[in-house]
Amino acid sequence: MPKDDNQQLGYATVDKIREAFDEDIKRFTGAESRAVIALDAESQLRELDQLRIKYLGKKSALAAERKLIGTMDPRSRREFAMRVQKHEQEMNLWLTREETLRKEILSRARTERDRLDVTIPGRRPRPGHLHPITLMRQRIEDIFVSLGYLVEDDREIETDFYNFDALNIPEGHPARDPQDTFYTTEGFALRSQTSTVQIHAMQRRGAPVRMIAPGRVFRRDTPDPTHNPMFFQVEGLCVDRGITMAHLKGTLAEFVHRLFGPETKTRFRPSYFPFTEPSAEVDYSCFNCGGSGCRICKQSGWIELGGSGMVHPNVLRAANINTSEFTGFAFGLGIDRTCARIYQLDDIRLLFENDVRFLKQFR
Repeated sequence: MPKDDNQQLGYATVDKIREAFDEDIKRFTGAESRAVIALDAESQLRELDQLRIKYLGKKSALAAERKLIGTMDPRSRREFAMRVQKHEQEMNLWLTREETLRKEILSRARTERDRLDVTIPGRRPRPGHLHPITLMRQRIEDIFVSLGYLVEDDREIETDFYNFDALNIPEGHPARDPQDTFYTTEGFALRSQTSTVQIHAMQRRGAPVRMIAPGRVFRRDTPDPTHNPMFFQVEGLCVDRGITMAHLKGTLAEFVHRLFGPETKTRFRPSYFPFTEPSAEVDYSCFNCGGSGCRICKQSGWIELGGSGMVHPNVLRAANINTSEFTGFAFGLGIDRTCARIYQLDDIRLLFENDVRFLKQFR
């Protein structure tokens, strides 16, 4: 190709590169109508960096045209070189000026964002507080600890031995049905009562032992105002020489006196539980009406506390306790149901819905 044609082609290419640059700049500056904030400035800086690489980088079209200078006619080489240099300087100047502007905008935005006005009143943090179930659990624990009981806790996934066999619940019992118990894998289930903790405690401590086991238990119940598939329970156990039903009655009577008041009465109704013999349901006189009948006690004057009884010899044997030397009693009550009655809640599900507007009422 003749050198003059090469020169003319170089001029046209350099001019097209400059025109393309101007179009990109026009598009870039067309976004100025929107408010420039920190995130805009950051993205614009990245875009400017891409424009610099595109038009002034080592592999840019302008760099390729610069290499053609040596192929030009000596008479026009200087003019072509000056044109390339002029476009390069103008583009570099514009990009540098814009980058400086965007960096200033970004710096101001970050300064404004991080600025702290020490004259503005501070936000007063809202004090936290315990959940009503936790409050009730602590009250129950405090009472039994003052009576000489230890507080025990253990795993929530148990084997069939601890959940059923050691508690004298035989094969085929309805409590072992998958419709009542949450099985995880073969031979393992979520504990359906905290009585499992008693077995662990007796195996670990031996006899005598006096303990309570508050904790979370699981049963396949349909949620309603009085039932929940996950709820809180406290089991009590006392094993020693010469323990009788009279000790059980005296312990629970003292418990309800301290929890509901000294005028509260207790009564025991015969019942059946696989892990106690004899067994009894325990009621206490309504703390609201004193036994005359009200909405809380459903006009009966009595409220159910829970189940109780003398520990079945088979349960003691499962924990390697000598039944000819030791006897014991056990009892269990629902923490959340007791909590709902004390706070006069119509629906036990309110305690598990985590509505802060509801929970912040309790201190």
